[in-house]
Amino acid sequence: MKQYETVIGLEVHVELATKTKIFCGCSTEFGGKPNSHTCPVCTGMPGSLPVLNKKVVEYAAAVGIATNCTITQNCKFDRKNYFYPDNPQNYQISQLYQPICRNGHIDIETESGVKKSIGIHEIHMEEDAGKLVHDEWGESSLVDFNRSGVPLIEIVSEPDMRSAEEVIAYLEKLRLIVQYLGASDCKLQEGSMRADVNLSVREVGAAEFGTRTEMKNLNSFKAIARAIEGERERQIDLIEAGEKVVQETRRWDDTKEYSYAMRSKEDAQDYRYFPEPDLVPIIISDEWLDEIKKNQPEFRDEKFKRYIEEYKLPEYDADILTGNKHLADLFEVTTAICNNPKKVSNWLMVETMRLMKENEMEPEQLKFSPENLAKLINLAESRVINSSVAKEVFEKIFNEDIDPEKYVEENGLKNDTDDGALKETIEKIVADNPQSVEDYHSGKKKAIGFLVGQTMKATQGKADPGMINQILKEILDK
Repeated sequence: MKQYETVIGLEVHVELATKTKIFCGCSTEFGGKPNSHTCPVCTGMPGSLPVLNKKVVEYAAAVGIATNCTITQNCKFDRKNYFYPDNPQNYQISQLYQPICRNGHIDIETESGVKKSIGIHEIHMEEDAGKLVHDEWGESSLVDFNRSGVPLIEIVSEPDMRSAEEVIAYLEKLRLIVQYLGASDCKLQEGSMRADVNLSVREVGAAEFGTRTEMKNLNSFKAIARAIEGERERQIDLIEAGEKVVQETRRWDDTKEYSYAMRSKEDAQDYRYFPEPDLVPIIISDEWLDEIKKNQPEFRDEKFKRYIEEYKLPEYDADILTGNKHLADLFEVTTAICNNPKKVSNWLMVETMRLMKENEMEPEQLKFSPENLAKLINLAESRVINSSVAKEVFEKIFNEDIDPEKYVEENGLKNDTDDGALKETIEKIVADNPQSVEDYHSGKKKAIGFLVGQTMKATQGKADPGMINQILKEILDK
């Protein structure tokens, strides 16, 4: 039986986190009223002229540096001509002949332990198109131009990936690089990161690539993985049946787990590219490039190593915390305040993760401040409040970002620190529960848990469990 190899390359579009669009001053904010973030430039009105947003160039160059690319210090824009209803100018300003970044790579490691370098052919800047809104009940479509002119970078990989697992590892690494740079939030569900998959199959050992197809409409990593497996099987079935794979663009339907043809794949000449006449060439000076390099942040791999060495965190903790920039920032600022990295890690990885899961939240949606988390940790560590109260207070911090010191004071949640009164309460509970005392002395050490529970109940949860255990053992072991 023939064995087949999958060959995959990606075109990843990333919307940049500028406040305004690439060629005009309109807002890039997501979710505005349709056609409210528009002007003559981004709606393609006759006579309007584009003016390049400098921040777009800085973000593009920063991503290129972080992905080991060569920066094209003298580059320009080109005009890509095509008609589509959400493209108001009937052309797109992009880069074909002199993209800003070339010949890079990023190193990946899959969950199964495969390590390899994925080549990046180029990164180029361009403007996004608008969005078609289809009428589910009729036969018409409406156009929202809010997204038209939002700045994009397109990151084009080499065809170096051989499985869905490698693709996901590449995308996750790329997303973290861009997020750490602050160049984009990379929210797939909002379209600020989108991937088109170019895929072909060939017999194992064959020198030449097979005919590739391009799949669009992929808005989650799971959908991308399913689409790759589905397209691989479809192409193999065609080849096994003696039919030809057609070079085309296909649309993936994740609900039906099926792709269907959209159009035959165009070549570059079909777009009639020519130099963009309304924009001057971009000159990136050595000084400007050095400044962009100087502002590169500490990325995930370096941060992971530092968390283990500097904060003495286990690899598991460091891996989870550095896997999201917002969590990493929250961890570092909180630790700087309370100087207790392991406790900060525990609160983020246990209680924070639990509440995020219950509320179906992403780390970027966390609203509580590191200052209030640090205050809570200090209250718990100094035994002003016990662990059960700390969890109760944290839920209030998580939901409302309350000041824990004020909340504990106002609600009378401090531990009862009168050791004499606590000892009297425990002696009474021991006297009232002779069976538990007998069980403890006969070797049933779990019996002490019942007595601790009765003490907590009697003190309305305000006593410190550690202190209760200590006093109980002193009394029981006499």
